[in-house]
Parts: sequence; C-alpha cells; structure tokens
Amino acid sequence: MKRRSLAGNFGVGVFVLSLISIVIAFFSASWLVSDYRITGAKLDRLGLWTHCFRSLPDPQDEYQRRFFVGCRWIFDPFTTGYDQIRGYLMPWYIVITQFFFTLAFLGVLASFILVLLFALCFGPHQKRFVKLVQLIGGIMLGVGLSGGLAVIVFALTANRDNWMPGHDNNFFGWSFALAVAGVIEALICSALFLLEANIQKKKQKQLKESQTRFEMEQEAKA
Repeated sequence: MKRRSLAGNFGVGVFVLSLISIVIAFFSASWLVSDYRITGAKLDRLGLWTHCFRSLPDPQDEYQRRFFVGCRWIFDPFTTGYDQIRGYLMPWYIVITQFFFTLAFLGVLASFILVLLFALCFGPHQKRFVKLVQLIGGIMLGVGLSGGLAVIVFALTANRDNWMPGHDNNFFGWSFALAVAGVIEALICSALFLLEANIQKKKQKQLKESQTRFEMEQEAKA
C-alpha cells in the first residue's frame, strides 16, 4: 500500500498554501487601504491588529486638537489617548472578524502539526492513520468555515461610510485577498483530506478482505 493517494499529496500542497495565506493575512496590515493617490486621506491602511493613519483626528475630541499618525498595534499602551478610541477602532464587526479569523489561525496551526505527522510519520498500515486524516479534514473544514465567516463580515461592513474616513477612496487590500484565498484553500484542503480518508478506509477494507480470503484458501488446501 502506498503511503498516501494523489488526493493526500495534493492535500498537503494545498494545505501549505492555506497556511501561508492565513498566517500572513492574520499579521499583515492591509485588509483595508486608502488610495495612495489621495493626498488628504486620513487613513493609510489597517489590519486586524494594526492601524496606520496619515492624520486621524481624535473622534472623541470635537475641537480636533489631537491627531494620530503612523502605525500602531491596536493595544498600544504607549500612545496617549489611543486606548480611549479603541471602541471606535474596534466596532462589533471588527471584533467578530478578529474572533473568527483567530479561530481559523489557531486551527491551521494545529493542522500543521497533524499534517507533519501525516506526511512524515504515519502510514496506512498504522491503526489510527484514517482517524488522523479525518481529523485534519475536519479541522480544516472548521478553518474554512470560521475564516469564511470572518471575511464575509469584514467585506459587508468594514468599508461602510460611517466608520473609517474617506469611505469613497478606501478599498480592500492584499491582506484581505490573502485571507479570502486562504479560506478557499482551506476548504479545498479539507475536501482532499476527507477524500483521502475515504480512499484509505476502502483500501484497508479491501486488504482485510484479501487477507481473509487468503487464510480461508490456505485452510481449504490444508
């Protein structure tokens, strides 16, 4: 018996693409970006955890005496007044996006360990091989669904005209595109691993039946 079928080989390759896409999207800060040609834009770009502003006036200061410039982590403890606008920077739809994409991120990290076991350590002859493959497929399905929910919520709500300034000049950036790609790749990866599990399960059943027939033939000859 081969270590894995073509579905398993493709599954590993697609998993690597999904892992790279989701990890980069998780940490990068270009989910929503401003048109660089607009000189007066207040927003530069933002991600799930980092915001970059050209000159954002404090939304809680009606006299606009304080402006935020440059890139900052959302939980930056050193910038005066930044913690006071955290509610503005993290409305409910961003919190939902962060939560579900974090689940996808953790899921793909857990799957990384299991895929290493699948590719390097486990073989079809081992007792729990099929369960391992099914577990990978199930986790990656969860990654795809949770990540998909995150990008859908972000796509429907993040570029509304009542949140970040310059709504008409903002668009979804390459980090968001990577997140979408990672979600699609995770769903494809899940389908391939579940198919691999089904193939290996049938192979084990056929091997068992073949061994049983051989033993019966030997007993008949004896």
